[in-house]
Amino acid sequence: MTYQEFFNEFKQKFDGTDVSDISEHLAYQFNIEDKEAGGSFYVEVKEGKLYIEPYEYYDRDAAFTCKPETLNKLVAGKLDPVMAFTLGQLKVDGSIEKALHLKEIIEKKKKQEEQGKKKKGK
Repeated sequence: MTYQEFFNEFKQKFDGTDVSDISEHLAYQFNIEDKEAGGSFYVEVKEGKLYIEPYEYYDRDAAFTCKPETLNKLVAGKLDPVMAFTLGQLKVDGSIEKALHLKEIIEKKKKQEEQGKKKKGK
């Protein structure tokens, strides 16, 4: 998988995630360590909207560094971000307080997915 394919897949997973109740500004950079899918992108919560772009973000609150597999497990809810950090699978540089909001964004995405499945099942 190339970086562009990995990025597009990640962005698609979070497309439309409602973060309107997160009032503070959050800016994260993800550094993906992989021979083929490696690269950087940023995730920003600004004015209640989620932005994901394939660029480095120099004025970030936190930077996360991990392998693609780790990020996929985090996004799928199969690995807790705090546990990944503790196990050394996720490196965090910057504000730990702001970095902890990543879990909140992932939980919002999962909740929306579950609600979507319930609507389809009715």
